[in-house]
Amino acid sequence: MKLSYVTDSLGHLPFEEMLDVITEMGIDTIEMTTGGWSPAPHLKLNELLESDYKRAEFLNELEKRNIKLCALNCSGNPLDPGELGKEHREVTDKTFELAKLLGIKKVIMMSGLPAGSPEDKIPNWITYTVSWPPVLKDILDYQWNEVAIPYWKELVKKAESCGIKKIALENFSSQLVYNPETLFKLRNAVGPTVGLNLDPSHLIWMGADPILSARELGAAIHHVHGKDVRLERHLSGINGVMETKEVTDVANRAWNYVAVGCGQDLQWWKEFFSVVKMMGYDEEVSLEMEDLTMSVEAGVRTSIDALKQTLSF
Repeated sequence: MKLSYVTDSLGHLPFEEMLDVITEMGIDTIEMTTGGWSPAPHLKLNELLESDYKRAEFLNELEKRNIKLCALNCSGNPLDPGELGKEHREVTDKTFELAKLLGIKKVIMMSGLPAGSPEDKIPNWITYTVSWPPVLKDILDYQWNEVAIPYWKELVKKAESCGIKKIALENFSSQLVYNPETLFKLRNAVGPTVGLNLDPSHLIWMGADPILSARELGAAIHHVHGKDVRLERHLSGINGVMETKEVTDVANRAWNYVAVGCGQDLQWWKEFFSVVKMMGYDEEVSLEMEDLTMSVEAGVRTSIDALKQTLSF
C-alpha cells in the first residue's frame, strides 16, 4: 500500500504551494476533490475539462514534483431531490469525464441519500426500523428501488464508458451506503465497479469494528481513507453517539474526528492495515485530516508520522 493525501486540509494554500508542502513531508501521491461537498480548492473542474492547455499545465505541476494523482473525489449527494442534487449530479458527470481525459481509473464518491417519497423536498436518513411506524420500511423501499438503484445502474455505465475501473463509496453517515451491508446491497444490484472507500473513523463512531468490516468486504475494498475518530468517553458514555452539535464544538461533542493515532493507538492501526492488505487491497491509503482540536499543520504531521509507522507498505 502507499500513503496518499486528500489535499483539502491544505485548502488555504495555493495549488503549487500545497504541492511543495506535501513534497517536503515526503508524500508523492494525492487524491483531489472536484466539487460536491468540497469547494475543490485546488482543482478547477470546468477549466480542466474545457482547456487542453490548462490540463497540460495542471499535470506538469504534478510531474515536475514526481507526484501521482491516484483518484478524483466528487463526494456529495447526487440523490438529493432538489437543486443540490442536480448540482452534485452535474459535478459527478463532469468528474467522470475529467477522469477519462486524465487517465484516472478511480473515483471516490458517496452513495447519496434520497428523500422519503416523491413529494418530499429534503433527504431522509432512516436509521431505525422495527415494526413501528411501518412507513419507515416504505421509505427505504422507495429510496433503494425507485431512486438509488436506477441512478447507480446508469452511473456505472457512464463510469465504464469513461474507463473508470473503481467507484469507491465512502461509508459516511446520512448516506444510503454507510457500512458494508448497505454497500453490498448496492453492489449486488449494480455490479462490482462499485466498492467501498473504507473510512474507519465513521464505522467506529457508529459502533462497528473496521477490522472486521475489512474482512467482510474483501475485494469490495476499492479505496481506504486514513482517518481517525475519538469517542469522548465522558460524553458518549452518558448520551450515546448520536451527535447533533457542530463539528467545531469539539469540547462538547460525544465524538470528534482526530489526527491519526489520537483516537485508536498505533497497534490498532497496524492490525487494521495488515488485515486490509491481507484481504487483497494493495493500493493507496489517503490521509483525510479533519482534526479541529489542533492546528492543520500539527494534525497533518501527527497523522503522517502515525501512518508511516503503521502502514503495510
